[in-house]
Amino acid sequence: MPEPDQHTLARRKDIIAAMKDVIPSPGGVIVDEDQLRPYECDGLMAYRQLPMIVVLPENTGQVAAILKYCHTHKIRVVPRGAGTGLSGGALPMADAITISMMKFNRVLDIDWDNRAAVVQPGVTNLGITRAVEHKGFYYAPDPSSQIACSIGGNIAENSGGVHSLKYGLTTNNVLGVEMVTIEGEILRVGGKGLDQTGYDLLGIITGSEGLLGIVTEVTVRILRKPETARALLLGFNSSEEGGKCVAAIIAAGIIPGGLEMMDAPAIKATEDFVHAGYPLDVEALLLVELDGPQVEVDYLIERVGNIAKDFGAVYSRISETEEERLLFWSGRKNAFPAIGRISPDYMCMDGTIPRVRLAEVLAGMQVLSQRHGLGVANVFHAGDGNLHPLIMFDANKPGDLERAEAFGGDILKLCVEVGGVLSGEHGIGVEKRDLMGEMFTADDMKHQERIKMAFDEDQLLNPGKVFPTLHGCGELKTLHAKAVADKFPTIPRF
Repeated sequence: MPEPDQHTLARRKDIIAAMKDVIPSPGGVIVDEDQLRPYECDGLMAYRQLPMIVVLPENTGQVAAILKYCHTHKIRVVPRGAGTGLSGGALPMADAITISMMKFNRVLDIDWDNRAAVVQPGVTNLGITRAVEHKGFYYAPDPSSQIACSIGGNIAENSGGVHSLKYGLTTNNVLGVEMVTIEGEILRVGGKGLDQTGYDLLGIITGSEGLLGIVTEVTVRILRKPETARALLLGFNSSEEGGKCVAAIIAAGIIPGGLEMMDAPAIKATEDFVHAGYPLDVEALLLVELDGPQVEVDYLIERVGNIAKDFGAVYSRISETEEERLLFWSGRKNAFPAIGRISPDYMCMDGTIPRVRLAEVLAGMQVLSQRHGLGVANVFHAGDGNLHPLIMFDANKPGDLERAEAFGGDILKLCVEVGGVLSGEHGIGVEKRDLMGEMFTADDMKHQERIKMAFDEDQLLNPGKVFPTLHGCGELKTLHAKAVADKFPTIPRF
């Protein structure tokens, strides 16, 4: 991480006083060490750092005032949602103000005719669905942490969920945002309309990991609840057979509402924890959900069942009631805490691969598991190739954390080698920052940095995340001009 700025630390008392002027309400500025402790990390608990101070603004005007002050006085800022992120995206800095957005927790408007909801960024993912479900609507992206994670954090990391295969990630379900820049300027991008003119700034903001601005309002798409939804459990004697079945289902033109996969260690841990009725004598389990009109669902369940038989399925069970369908899903959504019951610590990875390489990558992970001497349980969004290997280790054992990090790095390198990417939904943050060179060339990253500089020239917003090394704005301009001159030497320069 960047070295703390001693000049900023020396001004801590003045900064605290200024923040209390902006947020006069009790508890709006946190400075006591014990009260700062809950903010020292996000869901990637291997890395911790006490923030300089934490502020909890209550409205957009306060956010704008805070950022304008930080821009004027060159103070670093770390935006934070619910703190459930798994890549260290909200890791504080010793010389930075952490801005918690959890007081922005209201649903502002529900537009049934346009099928849109306007909410503040601190509203939980599940909270949006609960606000609209009484009229048969829901919000589609559903991370496993949906009961706690905030929609603002979902936008920062472009979060997905078990139903993203059919209904898309956050970027496919956000229609507009209000965002405050580091200068304190309030921008509105997008809205309830389906198509916006000009550059796709909303696409840049979604997944930008707090590097471009702070979102203070969100407009999301809400969908009608499907007429029918049924889930199908399919068991296989090997992960390779299960992986091939996944590819075959998609190749047949069937797009399930959800298509998840778990291997034997994850199945056992989850069944012991949730008692969802998972079979314990299989090596891989697929959870396939089909939704839509009842006649279509009945037809597709039969087709998927037949495909599974062709690929060696040894177990098949179809949900007969809504309660049973939800029970099937409760196992999958509680897989992470289930692993936490059997391992002192675990590291949840996040890489995405082409579906056709699934069996190969799963086999490769077993080789890496033996090489690093650590166990791994696999729970993942198989339909879109988004893997979530859970590396089990004990942080109290010397060297275990380092081995887990090396194991995770090798998994992500394997994902890139087979044509995949470093992240499907958790973001880059700190965890994958130093692996960016595995996926992008130096020129690729410089172009991404230029976008960062257009929003935040002084690199005050969430520094130390995503980019292994940040160049200065002037340096990037020089590098760009030199690269163009070298590539096109005959073009006249002015």
